[in-house]
Amino acid sequence: MTADQLSGLSDTLFSTSVGLYSLAVVAFCAQLAFGRRPATARALVGAGAPADEPTALDTHTPDTPALDDPPAVRRWGQLAMLLTVLGALTHAGVLVARGLAVDRLPWGNMYEFATAVVLVAVVAFVVLAVRSPGLRHLGMFVLAPVVVSLVAIGLFLYVEGAPLVAALRSSWLAVHVTTAILGFGVFFVSGIASVLYLVRSRFEARGGDASSSRLVARIPSAATLDRVAHRTAVFGFPIWTFAVIAGAIWAESAWGRFWGWDPKETWAFIAWVVYAAYLHARTTAGWRGRPAAWVNVVGLGVMIFNLLYVNMVSSGLHSYGGVN
Repeated sequence: MTADQLSGLSDTLFSTSVGLYSLAVVAFCAQLAFGRRPATARALVGAGAPADEPTALDTHTPDTPALDDPPAVRRWGQLAMLLTVLGALTHAGVLVARGLAVDRLPWGNMYEFATAVVLVAVVAFVVLAVRSPGLRHLGMFVLAPVVVSLVAIGLFLYVEGAPLVAALRSSWLAVHVTTAILGFGVFFVSGIASVLYLVRSRFEARGGDASSSRLVARIPSAATLDRVAHRTAVFGFPIWTFAVIAGAIWAESAWGRFWGWDPKETWAFIAWVVYAAYLHARTTAGWRGRPAAWVNVVGLGVMIFNLLYVNMVSSGLHSYGGVN
């Protein structure tokens, strides 16, 4: 195939991925809407117990999925996972075809970088859902932001495939940018888990009675979501740390200094500090639970700000990563 044909294939696969993920969202919604509400039992809590700790024993955990759901509902969940996996395969095809078309690693601009980040987030969710089937109930909350992100990427960040600009022609591209993509994608899932934890913990604090949201009742317990957010952040933090260090080494090679407080460098470091604070908060009395979850949500916000505002609005040595 010619370069133009491969570029066209990449664009077609991009649209196909959005369609498959959108269908997966519908299937995940059906699974949540038609499934039986999981039973919960109140747990006794001693006087003075932290307000942010779960006060209900949720039987709907990743190790004990809602096996009492009707077969039709379970089939909705299986269909949703199948569509998600197919979407991830076509999503990977987007980057493979783009890379073959331009004969380089397919993350040399914001369109390619953001597309790869979203793919890592989807793969991270699939791995979690396969290991712990109960986490499939998070599918709608992960895939819906994925669809919105891809639509925004296609509308506002898309650029035609082209050779790398001179500043990116380095072997460090494969090291620094790849690890940044992996870290960002994992943090994406961690941040969503923390957002859901904040919602679910409030639901449990109110008793999770019949008048409460059926949708919230179907997602895993607050304790489970807290573990997912923490473990994915633990996995992503050393990857992001390495990405920051590799970026500094590349900067010394390209610009003659390890650190110059360029906006991109500064906000990458701020993100590192926020995630370090989150991991510390998770083990610190008085910061566990909702306060720590809010720190993780702020971390995701910093990552998104660093990708969009710093690249598209501010000026600096990393301006070549934009859409022009």
